[in-house]
Amino acid sequence: MERDTQHPEEPDGANSSDVIDGGCAELTQPYIHHAHTASSRWNQQSTTQPPCHMEVTMNAGSGGRSVGTPPSVRVSAGTEWSEEPMSPTGRVMEDMGAHIVSVLGLGIPVNLPVFRAGIETELLPLYPRFCSIQVMDESRGGKPRWVRTKVDLDDHIIVPRIDPAAVECDPDKAVEDYVASLSMLPMDRRRPLWEFHLLDFPTSEATSTMVLRLHHSIGDGMSLMTLYVASSRSTADPARLPTMPPPPRRTGEIYQLQPRPPLSSGKALLAWVLSYLVLAWHTLVDCVLLAATILFLSDPRTMFVRSDGGLQAQHRKRFIHRNLSLDDVKLIKTAVKCTINDVLVGVTSAALSRYYFRVSGDIDTKRICLRSFLLVNTRPVSCRQINVTKVEKGNQLSSLICPFHIALHDDPLEHVRKAKRFMDRKKSSLEVAIINVAGEFLVKYFGAKAGASALRLFMKRTTIIFSNVVGPAEKITLCGHPVVSMGSSVYGQPQALTVHYQNYGNTINVTLAVDDKQFPDCHELLDDLVESIRLIKNAAGLRSISSVHSN
Repeated sequence: MERDTQHPEEPDGANSSDVIDGGCAELTQPYIHHAHTASSRWNQQSTTQPPCHMEVTMNAGSGGRSVGTPPSVRVSAGTEWSEEPMSPTGRVMEDMGAHIVSVLGLGIPVNLPVFRAGIETELLPLYPRFCSIQVMDESRGGKPRWVRTKVDLDDHIIVPRIDPAAVECDPDKAVEDYVASLSMLPMDRRRPLWEFHLLDFPTSEATSTMVLRLHHSIGDGMSLMTLYVASSRSTADPARLPTMPPPPRRTGEIYQLQPRPPLSSGKALLAWVLSYLVLAWHTLVDCVLLAATILFLSDPRTMFVRSDGGLQAQHRKRFIHRNLSLDDVKLIKTAVKCTINDVLVGVTSAALSRYYFRVSGDIDTKRICLRSFLLVNTRPVSCRQINVTKVEKGNQLSSLICPFHIALHDDPLEHVRKAKRFMDRKKSSLEVAIINVAGEFLVKYFGAKAGASALRLFMKRTTIIFSNVVGPAEKITLCGHPVVSMGSSVYGQPQALTVHYQNYGNTINVTLAVDDKQFPDCHELLDDLVESIRLIKNAAGLRSISSVHSN
């Protein structure tokens, strides 16, 4: 899941039912008695076989249960491949065991035959990775590649049976507990690494719920959003495809190189030269800080940092969300003259500050600086599509370090102003490009384990993962089911807290992925976020009124 670098406005058992059954029953009793695949509820059999040069059919067995291990399927030299090698970023995600969880609230009860037909005819043909498994290419030193395989939808559509008493008592918590349990369950690596889980009971915001879990090596947040849009219809007008928000007016990289003015321009030429000197200085400082972070520089120990220092490989994650008004965010953006991303960073900083001082009881208001690992989409802004005709494939990600200041301010807008100053500073640095090049260099010459180890060190010494993904600009109908809410996050990362924003229609969904044991009061952190944006919006409104009266 990622922030757009071009657009700052804008991470085995006998069968799949056995895996879900054993894991959920052990982790979430009495909420989940057992789960079963679609075929056990509906007497249907359907197999999708995309055209390919090589067919690999994997039967479920007893192996492949561990999370984050390399692909166990190996093929010899001379194999004719039907897909491309795995990208460097995909190989790192593979080694780390990173997964994406996307939760969609549906406006109608689940119609399994209709949903199944939509997966078969709309999603699978558009995204070959959903019909591919990861194999080790022995002819290229055991590097992973994607190979087409048969897809049995019974292995990928799961209808869990959840304790009716738990659903009746609190359906929202029943969904929340079920999704949390998925973070502890492995995926069968001899099948394409994606699953749809269908929870067919009403919650406070939806009639039913669909949960898509997929391995992050399949694609990133932008891949998932373009897949959703390209395979769905507009809810308002089913005759057409839904749209994405328009791309920003600015083009080019975060730092856009300016043409050299004429030699006779004097001050303009001097300013041009100075801009490159500033670029070089900021890049040098950022590179030193990056190297120091990997080697020794860690954030201060606070309640937001994993209690075990990120040493334990797997923690149960709880995914909680809230929908915010996009109009409120735009009001703050206009008042401060910044970007939407600046507003979201500032609101997050304000919410973390409220939570910290309330929970810790610390009366010392001195500033504490925590750092986030901010994911960045490296696709050029020219690739942004309003009408999606091409599904983005794979992972095209980089990152940068973004500070979050834990502090109390008399003026709530100060959190947003600080965020704007910092993001403006990052636009005159090549940090994103250097991290991207360095990561690809590590993976290419030292292997995915070296790249993943460097990334883990980088993450362990920062506190938060932050991302902001561009979602559909209007409500969509996916596989015959209108989607009333949409939110995504990730698990497999060493941080205890991940903050993910995603726009959907006229709302912005914020999803927190938190370590279950470390944040037993995680819903209070969500409340702090909602209260922070209310206070900042009110301050922005007062500023706008004062500005009008002064004019």
